[in-house]
Amino acid sequence: MKRDFADFWNLMWELTLGVCAAFALLNVFAPSQDLPWKPLDLDRPIGQATEAKVADFQVAFSAPAEEVRGVTDACIQTLRDAGVEVRRADDIDDGGFCVVRNAVTITGGNVTPLSPGGLTMQCPLAVRYVIWDRQVLQPAAQSMFRSRVASVNNYGTYACRRIYGSTEITDRPSEHARANALDVASVTLEDGRTVSVEADWGGEGPAGTQGAGLLRRLRDGACRVFSTVLTPDYNAAHENHLHLDGSPRGLCAMGPRVRRAP
Repeated sequence: MKRDFADFWNLMWELTLGVCAAFALLNVFAPSQDLPWKPLDLDRPIGQATEAKVADFQVAFSAPAEEVRGVTDACIQTLRDAGVEVRRADDIDDGGFCVVRNAVTITGGNVTPLSPGGLTMQCPLAVRYVIWDRQVLQPAAQSMFRSRVASVNNYGTYACRRIYGSTEITDRPSEHARANALDVASVTLEDGRTVSVEADWGGEGPAGTQGAGLLRRLRDGACRVFSTVLTPDYNAAHENHLHLDGSPRGLCAMGPRVRRAP
């Protein structure tokens, strides 16, 4: 009996050593973006743990002020460590579901400018934008157009409304009501060309099929960074922009939308 007990503990000790050795090897050799215990690095490729790390910067609607402040400060520091100039934005309370906390404004630095700028956005949304900019937008533009992107032209982030501007109280609030969504209308390249969602999504606009290809690469990459990505393929309300948000729901709109008969 004593020998069986000793054998059991020897086995447990060997298993523990094995687990520790495996963890050590994983910690040293696995990409940091795949390891949830490593800090988020915005210069790293999108990994298995990237979404969870960004989610750490989200705060519950009912979170106390000190928690909001602490999480936002940590989020801002991550952006600044990546060379992004950012400041804390004022909270917004327009009543009802139109409340914005944990918000920032990107003011410059190592990030593609938003046009117009000065936008109020949830800090996790700003982090997602920077990741998308570095890991998707700029590489795709350079690969397909041999030019960097000079600006991301947008329709804004905050709007106190329900989805699609609905007045029906049964319709859910838009993520724009929490400054948790960015609507991208077009991108302007450093060589002066513009690729527009409205004009170029179908491949028959000024940017041709190359422009349509770029927009789809931006969409596909966005689906790895943002929770929800809506495009002209989703419905007519998105015919002129890409809707990118960080909602708890996950939806990546791909493929031609179904057009219903009138």
